[in-house]
Amino acid sequence: MPGLLLDNLRGERTEKRPVWLMRQAGRYLPEYRELRAQKGGFLPLVYDSAAAAEITLQPIRRFGFDGAILFSDILIVPHALGQDLQFLAGEGPHLSPRLVDAALSSLAPQPQHFAPVWETVRLTRAALPDNVTMLGFIGSPWTVATYMVAGEGSKDHHLARAMAYRDPAAFAEIIAAISAASITYLLGQIDAGAEAVQLFDSWAGSLSPRQFEEWVIAPTAKIVAEIRRRHPGVPIIGFPKGAGAKLPAYARETGVDALGVDETQDARWVNRELPAGLPVQGNLDPLLLIAGGAPLEDAAREVLAAFADRPHVFNLGHGIDKSTPIAHVERLLEIVRSPA
Repeated sequence: MPGLLLDNLRGERTEKRPVWLMRQAGRYLPEYRELRAQKGGFLPLVYDSAAAAEITLQPIRRFGFDGAILFSDILIVPHALGQDLQFLAGEGPHLSPRLVDAALSSLAPQPQHFAPVWETVRLTRAALPDNVTMLGFIGSPWTVATYMVAGEGSKDHHLARAMAYRDPAAFAEIIAAISAASITYLLGQIDAGAEAVQLFDSWAGSLSPRQFEEWVIAPTAKIVAEIRRRHPGVPIIGFPKGAGAKLPAYARETGVDALGVDETQDARWVNRELPAGLPVQGNLDPLLLIAGGAPLEDAAREVLAAFADRPHVFNLGHGIDKSTPIAHVERLLEIVRSPA
């Protein structure tokens, strides 16, 4: 039984909308906070397959979402490529050595980091109801490269953008390594039970049009083509956050099966500009889930109306915030599941 989510990702427009929320497994849930307190740091939790599977299942038990998104992190790929990865309290992720200072060839790959994540997928899929879709994911090459080059997150990703201009050959080598590792990682997730996958390009919006073509569209198209060659029935969701007017080009040129849309995009413009029948996912502002009340309800209904004539997966425009009240999530689900 495929379920609503897979039906829509495969191009079927259903009267009832499937719904899941990016970062739905995480800090806004008391059961997650309790388990995190027991287990310790974030990265050990990701590599503890049983614990990560439990976290992936928590929002399914509480809310009955149509999809379960793997609890992991986009920086598993650079960790497997040989960078040291740490998550420091109050500071976020740190990778070393930074590739702005060190050559990619100096890294010693550690592909064993993929295995516990694949096991998380296996454990989760075995425990899920048949009609709930298991979703795997990667960070897209450009977004992952920004962390690998700078060693941490940044506001404008200037080190990665500057390196791509200054030394395009070296930057292309980084993108190629990320792409190859990402293909291996995604294929392993699918083999373990992922029924659809999402490519998160969280920082796609920081690029010029020419860089967007070179560092977002081209490597994404390569990954999509290889996944489709090996697993033609597995839907691939592309999510180029901040793409703006470049969104239709991404949809046409990458070959993704469905397109994630962020909250800055006008939903009616997106519906008008994208290829007819292309499944869309999104795009409620995550801050509306914190606000609640009439603003949340009105905006949710506007999203539903905007994408009423194409396959649509209801979701946020980015990840759910840790301060989101659970009651607001419950109210959102009532609206999506009873839109009238």
